[in-house]
Amino acid sequence: MQYGLLTFNEPKRDVSRKIIHIDMDAFYASVEIRENPSLQGKPVIIARHPKDTYGRGVVTTASYEARKYGVHSAMPAQKAYELCPQGIFVPGRHELYRQVSEEIYAIFKHYTNLIQKVSVDEAFLDVTENHLGLRSATLLAQKIQHHIYEKLELTCSAGVSYNKFIAKLASDYQKPKGLTTIEPSMAQDFLWQLPIKDFYGVGKKTVERMHELDIYDGKDLYQRSEYDLVQLFGKMGRSLYRKVRGIDDSPVINERDRKSCGKEHTFGRSLTREEQVIQELRQLSKSVIQALKKHQSHGKTVVLKIRYNDFETITKRKTFPNYIKEEEELFRVAQDIWEDVGNMERGIRLLGVTLTGLDPILYENLKLPLWET
Repeated sequence: MQYGLLTFNEPKRDVSRKIIHIDMDAFYASVEIRENPSLQGKPVIIARHPKDTYGRGVVTTASYEARKYGVHSAMPAQKAYELCPQGIFVPGRHELYRQVSEEIYAIFKHYTNLIQKVSVDEAFLDVTENHLGLRSATLLAQKIQHHIYEKLELTCSAGVSYNKFIAKLASDYQKPKGLTTIEPSMAQDFLWQLPIKDFYGVGKKTVERMHELDIYDGKDLYQRSEYDLVQLFGKMGRSLYRKVRGIDDSPVINERDRKSCGKEHTFGRSLTREEQVIQELRQLSKSVIQALKKHQSHGKTVVLKIRYNDFETITKRKTFPNYIKEEEELFRVAQDIWEDVGNMERGIRLLGVTLTGLDPILYENLKLPLWET
């Protein structure tokens, strides 16, 4: 397909893989309910009570009973209290959640070694080849759901398809305790009926722009040429052109094969001063370098992530010819990127620093004397 001097080759689907996306149901809240059964069936909100914090703080997650009142993650705790004054506010216990997460990932390893950790409560599993030798990925997903519930008394939702993009959409389709399988023959109809806001990577401002262009769902998006979408939305337009056609060839990447290491922090009270941002960038850089040294890795590309008060999120990266190994190096680059693209007036809800393009440290150059003195 050719437009002027630009040539676009029509992409083709790879339907050879079997991918499961597992997403735990209201994970933090569910763990708290398991630990304290008296909370069962009640609106549980994982956050410190705003009365104890002078109205500060944000919701980490909420039980499905609380969500019926409009409470959701990243909402200010004060707003959650106004929507659901009868809600039971529970401060988070992140060490407990991390321990339970490790137990969940141990269960995954009974079924496949190809596991990509997305977060403490979410993962992709490639089960094309699996330890049970089963051909049905749907049956495997059922077994995993049952295994997690029997061992940990927690529920999860699962999406099954031939790529990561559709599997993730499928796991969100019937929550909680859902299991949705999207076979290759079903994918196009599934994607056509999907609201444009549900396509991964389409944020609030992009949705508004899409609506201005009369693009409201996957079918509307499908009608647009790749040339038009690239002209309108750049690299994201090319990605959306493929995804609405059910194309996503990104592999499931094991933790040990991961090519990036990042740390981010969501703030209970938005940052409003430059010195707060600089202090946070220094701490994030320190955490990243500590993690990299533990795994004996280094990288060349620094990525800064910024989320503003209106939830718009931007990322900016810089790549260097030499590896970045030290905390001060990483911090200086992150600070430079912030000075280029940051906007303090909008209030900062989240900051993240990532080093990508990782390679193992195979050796260190040592300065040795040429002769004894």
